Amino acid sequence: MSRLVAQTTLAGNITLSLVHGDLTEEAVDAIVNAANAHLQHGGGVAGAIARRGGAVIQRQSDEWIRRHGPVGHERPALTGGGALPCRHVIHAVGPVWGEGGEDGKLRAAVLGALDLAQANGFASLALPAISTGIFGFPKDRAARILLQAVADHCQAQPAGSLREVHVALIDEPTLRVFAAEFEARWPGSSLPA
Repeated sequence: MSRLVAQTTLAGNITLSLVHGDLTEEAVDAIVNAANAHLQHGGGVAGAIARRGGAVIQRQSDEWIRRHGPVGHERPALTGGGALPCRHVIHAVGPVWGEGGEDGKLRAAVLGALDLAQANGFASLALPAISTGIFGFPKDRAARILLQAVADHCQAQPAGSLREVHVALIDEPTLRVFAAEFEARWPGSSLPA
């Protein structure tokens, strides 16, 4: 069961929510997978999505790679949601910490996912803390970049299809970092536990 931790309204009356819960249980138009460039969904968020969604997600991912080649930071892939409560999965590739240019690559991954959601007419989207797990991106830095990218996207496209964005985090330490950044950016946005 997910719990709403913080919420604010961005440009265009778009709701941004911080949710403590399992990304794979989000009933939205699409969830964002923190993927690798070859869409091999073995561990972390990607592994959880593939297990819950079923083999169809890996099959569709393999087909996407055959047709388009490796996924870039700014060019995510789109598959169906399989057995997940969402209809689609946007596979965004964040940077591995230490490869160089990480901030720009993370921003590009988030904006690419939001743009793809918008291009497909999705009204609701949930994303994880991209790159903060096995890719080693510092959580506090990722929180600043990810939330700024969402705010910038909403400012640039206030009349688009996207009405609701969730940042869904299951990990308590990551949740605390994102909650602190949320409250620093939008004072009074935190909800009582």
